[in-house]
Amino acid sequence: MWCCLLGGLCFPQACRSVESSVNEPSPVHSADWKEWDVLNVRTRAPVKLDEWLESLSRYDIVYIGEEHHNQFHIEAALKILQFLVDRNFRPVLALEMFGWDGQAALDRYVAPDASEVNRQEFLTDSHWIQNWGGSFDDYAPLLDFARAHRLMVRAMNPPKPFIRGVVKKGLAGARTEPEWNHWGMATETIVDDPLYRERILDQLRQCHGGGAPEDYQTMYEASMVRDEAMAKTLVATWNALRVEGTSYGPIVSYTGGGHVQYNLPIPKRVARRLSDELAQTTVYLTSFEPTRQAEIRQSMEDGLADYLWLTPMGKHGPPRRCR
Repeated sequence: MWCCLLGGLCFPQACRSVESSVNEPSPVHSADWKEWDVLNVRTRAPVKLDEWLESLSRYDIVYIGEEHHNQFHIEAALKILQFLVDRNFRPVLALEMFGWDGQAALDRYVAPDASEVNRQEFLTDSHWIQNWGGSFDDYAPLLDFARAHRLMVRAMNPPKPFIRGVVKKGLAGARTEPEWNHWGMATETIVDDPLYRERILDQLRQCHGGGAPEDYQTMYEASMVRDEAMAKTLVATWNALRVEGTSYGPIVSYTGGGHVQYNLPIPKRVARRLSDELAQTTVYLTSFEPTRQAEIRQSMEDGLADYLWLTPMGKHGPPRRCR
């Protein structure tokens, strides 16, 4: 399975879902798959797009996992957002691409008068290069949509220097640093799930061979902290929406696919914090090409996500195993 650094996690763990009215036809041969098909992982078959999009409105959190900087994955996310908006929902967009230190800049950028915001100032104030990098134009359509429809946007990620501190000093050492309290992590429980540990350490060794055991351990701890922190963001957003009684929802979480794989990295941590109070579903976006059909079949057999959405290939080509 392809993955991203500190993000590609492969675990068979399901999260609670709501009953779906989406048609579930009998499994079809993969030769019948085509670009833009949405596959029900349980049945291994395509579903009707409009019925499936309608079913997403009944979830509290919809997790979308992308291949980074794939323009067709942005397009897929916009299809979901547009469908929800057209039916008078006000989804909250949560983005991995922005750190907590960029939330104020995000709020200004998507405000109704954001046309007056200087883009370069926004990239500086949101710490785009520091926390994410690459072309902002790839992700700008998501923010433009949020601004046009006055949607709430939440930065999911802890700042990159915070995570690098865990890689450098390990979890125990990072906890003693002022940043741990500054970012509200002092009271957080970082759950070391045995399955999570087994899988991610194996992937770290595959992607970064030749390292010392202590290096893999701190990289693993950084991955664990990052997923826990992003779960913290989603839970705080969910709780705020309930307390305020606003008309916003559902939450649409947009991250790299590694953070939603097998429903474990972020979804399981959110479910742990909120118990059975909410319904979640995962949508894994993946470039479709005939040579990858066996890989896609295997990922469904392993329970990669609730749904796989087959998209055209992005400008950077097929996903790389390690990024």
